[in-house]
Amino acid sequence: MNLGELIINDIAPIELDQQISLIQQMFSNLTYSHIPVSDSGNFIGCLSENDSHCFQTGVTVKDCRYAIEFFSVDWTTNWLEVLEAFAQNSANIMPVLKDGQYLGYYELKDIMSLFDQTPFFYENGAILIVRKGVNDYSFSEIAQIVESNNARIFGAFLTNLEAGLAEITLKINNTGLSEIMQTFRRYSYEIIAGYDDDTYIENLKDRSDYFKKYMNI
Repeated sequence: MNLGELIINDIAPIELDQQISLIQQMFSNLTYSHIPVSDSGNFIGCLSENDSHCFQTGVTVKDCRYAIEFFSVDWTTNWLEVLEAFAQNSANIMPVLKDGQYLGYYELKDIMSLFDQTPFFYENGAILIVRKGVNDYSFSEIAQIVESNNARIFGAFLTNLEAGLAEITLKINNTGLSEIMQTFRRYSYEIIAGYDDDTYIENLKDRSDYFKKYMNI
């Protein structure tokens, strides 16, 4: 997937000499959590909507420079790392740089939509959720367990890390799920849930669609 196609450049970074009142007005017309900021054309970070409303309208962005947050991704960053950057910075807009220069930005809803294009969502299969000590599991072992039962993994990710336990959600092709579950138990994995159909995936899609609609409000 080519993330470059998702770069939007309809908003130029604001300059330090611009009035906060203008920025506040921009936020009132946008649904973005942040706006990019530049200093003489050089990207220096983002100003959040919440912070912008904390300042008097007569001041400039330069007067509020200490509130500017620096976060961005490179144009070569893969989409999972981009999604992680969104989460780490509680943002719904992510500046994209190339050689330190501002190219544009990603919207969170566009990156979220990439989930729908992965085999985890569109391939028919079963969902299996297992749990084991955070220092005891390995993805290589998980793959070996699944493949030793003549099955294939379409996707796997950590659902939860809590109290020293790792919860892993797997999407596998629908081949001998009960046998796979038994093998996991022999390797001391706790079975949290197993679904022989795509009900779980449909629930994830529904939640994803709801989230996208929420982001567009």
